[in-house]
Amino acid sequence: MEAVDEALAVPVGTGLAGVLRRVAEAAEGGRAAALATVIGRHGSTPSTPGQKLVRTAEGCFGTVGGGAVEAAVLRALEEAFARAGRGEGSARVETFRLGAGLGMCCGGSVDVLIEAMAAQWPVGVVGAGHVAAALVPMLVGLGFAVTVVDAREAYALEERFAGARVLCGEPGELAEVVPRRGAVLAMTHDHQRDQDAVEWALREGYAYVGAVGSRAKAARTSARLEARDFSEADRGRVHIPLGVKIGARSPAEIAVSIAAAMVAWRAGAAD
Repeated sequence: MEAVDEALAVPVGTGLAGVLRRVAEAAEGGRAAALATVIGRHGSTPSTPGQKLVRTAEGCFGTVGGGAVEAAVLRALEEAFARAGRGEGSARVETFRLGAGLGMCCGGSVDVLIEAMAAQWPVGVVGAGHVAAALVPMLVGLGFAVTVVDAREAYALEERFAGARVLCGEPGELAEVVPRRGAVLAMTHDHQRDQDAVEWALREGYAYVGAVGSRAKAARTSARLEARDFSEADRGRVHIPLGVKIGARSPAEIAVSIAAAMVAWRAGAAD
């Protein structure tokens, strides 16, 4: 396939099936995308209803007719893609008039549906206990792509975590399903398991690493990380206690504090 111009000046020619495949791949991976679809034409235009142009992290694919009208759609699509990357979904119809403003003399106009498909920020939850059971529905409702992993078969049940992927196993199971731009949150029934999860997530280079626990646990975790030759920078990336300070005590309250921290992280990361 022809390389994609980084400035998006020249989109790659891709058939409808290829465009839809790119959209599906982005959606399945929880990644941002923006899609332009020609939904109407008036007068003489190079565009045909049904033509599509998609912007993903890999570039721009498809066509809405080429020329100046496509360049204008690309600019609108780039703005929509930026919004999608911030987790903002939207859909609007724009009319592009093929007149002097676009350097064209066709005289017609094209109606284009511009859709911003918001990225789902990936979160891996290690541990399927009471806090996880309260937290996961909140994260799913907030638009995060959540995967839960627990080695206990009796807890790693999909019916306990509607809307999330559930794995039975160790933290390493997350490697194939949670991108490194995501978060790994440890909340198991065992301090050593939390420690192991934190160390694994740091080694894997996850963007956000945290664990439920007290300040005393934070100190112990940091000391163990130092003993295992983790850098000061890595030790400083671990969020323990996990969550914003709201005086949380019950599993539900702790879940609220963690969900708030995830929203804050997502907003900051998007900036």
